[in-house]
Amino acid sequence: MSDSMVISTVDDITLVTLAGFPAKVETLAKVFDTISQYDINIDVISMAPTQSAYTGLSFTIADSDLIKILSFTSALKKEKDLDVIVSSVNHKISVRDPAMKNTPGIAAQVFNAIAQTDADIRLITTSDIEISLLVTEADYDTVLAAIQKVKG
Repeated sequence: MSDSMVISTVDDITLVTLAGFPAKVETLAKVFDTISQYDINIDVISMAPTQSAYTGLSFTIADSDLIKILSFTSALKKEKDLDVIVSSVNHKISVRDPAMKNTPGIAAQVFNAIAQTDADIRLITTSDIEISLLVTEADYDTVLAAIQKVKG
């Protein structure tokens, strides 16, 4: 593991998943436009691979916006036939290391450490230098400690 690894956390995160979401960019744009009208800031966005005309869309918001997002999803369900899953009181753990870009195995070390915890990982997103995990309140301390051991 490189000395440049930084682990950061954000608490009080709500995960919203729209299952059976129409796999059209226009629909995606409309959803995020409407969410912005509710004055809700989106942090992480993850879309599952398209299956026919539908996909799964997940995104995170601050727990403080929970009531507003529930108003949005309630209105959305009246327009679209989809399943809405909302999970609050989660934590985002991010592992940032510029060495990830050119060093094989860093992600493997992180995930091997997490695997030992048997944690419930709700969402994973990555970039070329960062891995972000959304974990439950119950698993937060254990997962964070496991990742910190990898850092050394």
